[in-house]
Amino acid sequence: MANQRAGILGTGHSYPEGILTNADLAKMVETSDEWITTRTGIKQRRKAAPHEYTSMFAVRAVRQAIERAKLDPSDIDLLICATVSPDQILPSTGCIIQAEIGAHNAAAMDVVAACSGFLYGVSLADSMIRTGQVRYAVVVGAEVLTQYVDYTDRQTCVLFGDGAGAAVLGPAEGNRGILASKIKSDGRYEEQLYSPGGGTRRKPSAETLAAGDHFFKMKGNELFKVAVRSMTEISRDVLEQGGSKSDDVDLFIPHQANQRITEAVADRLNVDTSKVYSNIAVHGNTSAASIPIALDECVQSKRVNEGDLVLMASFGGGVTWGAVLMRW
Repeated sequence: MANQRAGILGTGHSYPEGILTNADLAKMVETSDEWITTRTGIKQRRKAAPHEYTSMFAVRAVRQAIERAKLDPSDIDLLICATVSPDQILPSTGCIIQAEIGAHNAAAMDVVAACSGFLYGVSLADSMIRTGQVRYAVVVGAEVLTQYVDYTDRQTCVLFGDGAGAAVLGPAEGNRGILASKIKSDGRYEEQLYSPGGGTRRKPSAETLAAGDHFFKMKGNELFKVAVRSMTEISRDVLEQGGSKSDDVDLFIPHQANQRITEAVADRLNVDTSKVYSNIAVHGNTSAASIPIALDECVQSKRVNEGDLVLMASFGGGVTWGAVLMRW
């Protein structure tokens, strides 16, 4: 049925057993727990083992979400995997997940929007459910970022962790569901956070590997300012679209990039700190997996309840940013 508002029917998440603490990093690069904590809020992050890869965690998270939505994989019409660390170039990790879980009726694809990928996927799925093209969709954010981290670069190696989070979307009842969503990007900021090697511009070779072109490169100070401004503006936009004010928000889940970014955005939006969810201390920055992991933690811990107004906002390399406002 067209114009049917979409809601989240089930969530799930998964991450590696391996943990990399700040103390572990201090043995690898010139840093300390105090240096990392004061600048980022991170204490530890999950790290995949050499034999583990992105779809392994995505499959676990998706299965959990479908089960909690009380659906069968065959009910899923659309599967979107948001990732910048796919299993391989071809086929999409979405197709690999689809085959593994048996969602044979679903169209499957990847979305590459860095840390905003999950909200990009939610926005796309919401649009397709509203127009009647699909009934049930799964959006999963999944990353094994530690394979792209240069452990001699203390600016970036302290930030990133691995994991996956998923949500099943479907027709919402009553006044529940997604009230507003918005996604944006600005490619002029490409080099503030990027990985230049491995594609057709700098093809994989002994030279590009030796130069570390496949590792993440970041200009943290510049990125901080753009992130705070963009997340604040787009959050205000969806609040206005949804006919709400920041005072109405019961739960704010920002992308877990840096605790200082989270605090700056919440402050500018005038969202009380008691309503802001943060798990960056234990997960680090898991890019597209960050918001869905946090959302599932909130669901499982009863931090979010029926009728709550939930705001989610993200910012990532590209640069990309997005926000979703929903009534739980």
